[in-house]
Amino acid sequence: MNSVDTTPTFGRWRFPMTPVRIVLIAISLITVGLILFRLVTGLGLVTNLNDSWPWGLWISFDVMCGVALAGGGYGTALIVYVFKQEQFSSIARSAALTSLIGYLLVMVGLFLDIGQWWNFWRPLVSQGHSSVLFEVFICVSLYTSIQLLEFGEVATERVGRKYHRFFRKILPVLLVIGIAIPSMHQSSLGALYLLMVDKLHPLWWSPIIFFQFLISSFFVGPAMIAVETALAGRAFNHKVSMSVLTGLIRIGSYAMILYLVLKFGDIILSGKTHYLFEPTFETLFFWIEVGLGVIVPLFISFSSLIQQRRWVVTFGGLVASGVILNRYNVVVTGMVTSTGVSYWPSLPELTITLGLVSMGVLAYLFICENFRIMSHEEPESH
Repeated sequence: MNSVDTTPTFGRWRFPMTPVRIVLIAISLITVGLILFRLVTGLGLVTNLNDSWPWGLWISFDVMCGVALAGGGYGTALIVYVFKQEQFSSIARSAALTSLIGYLLVMVGLFLDIGQWWNFWRPLVSQGHSSVLFEVFICVSLYTSIQLLEFGEVATERVGRKYHRFFRKILPVLLVIGIAIPSMHQSSLGALYLLMVDKLHPLWWSPIIFFQFLISSFFVGPAMIAVETALAGRAFNHKVSMSVLTGLIRIGSYAMILYLVLKFGDIILSGKTHYLFEPTFETLFFWIEVGLGVIVPLFISFSSLIQQRRWVVTFGGLVASGVILNRYNVVVTGMVTSTGVSYWPSLPELTITLGLVSMGVLAYLFICENFRIMSHEEPESH
């Protein structure tokens, strides 16, 4: 007996309404209202930011974490197209989609954190060549534009098909540029803190913090992709073999080992070992970050546990949480002692961040249901 597809459609587009999606839409609508309120009234009534604490949740999570967690796009492209590991090509499109949505949300986060937001265009015409943050802005903007063009190859399989051949021709060039640019701003986000040698806690400040940011953005990519593929595969009936998932995780694990060596090597060589054992909240947060976010996942990845999908999801969740905590520790935790003030995001700040994530999830679901993301064989010509 053939089953009947009862999925609601809107014209040619599919988007089944479920209780979870209704909740996500409601959160997104509330977020839109809060964003408009913030743009009209400024930062003071919406956030807990002040002159002593100018960077908060939107920078630490929406931007710092968003850029890192979206690193799966360039990481997968590097593995598939440069290192010629074709066995991972089945997840390339889903990784690129996650990266695109992530960077679009990063751009929104950057925009919201600008005090005089109507001047957002000024860096485009008034270059601050000596500013690391200017380089971050330009690279993130350029990379987001490149990703939108890359998505054109996917989009034109369904709409604007006459342009599909054009996007396929320029795709190799876009991929090369799209691999080079992220390595610049991923490291530059860490380089922002090189000047804060007297402000950032020694457990996080390092002369190679920019390289630590770059490596962590690389290994969190495979972790995010593994989780996304495992969960989305169940939702969209797209099964990726365990050999692909475990192979991707193993590549990320080697980068995690390098990260640990550099991190603890710097602490030891710089004579900062005593900070590892001080009874302070910074030490506690550091060990939670490194222990649960790096050491435990490494144990999982090199054990037989990783052959089970639930442990793949556990691995990815721990690694992603570790990188999120690392960025929060750099922006917030590691600054508390030196600034002498504390910071906790306001309810509107938290709601807007949750709303941006909700929008990203809804966008991902809609695109996966209407374009060839999970299966990307060439469409038949008509």
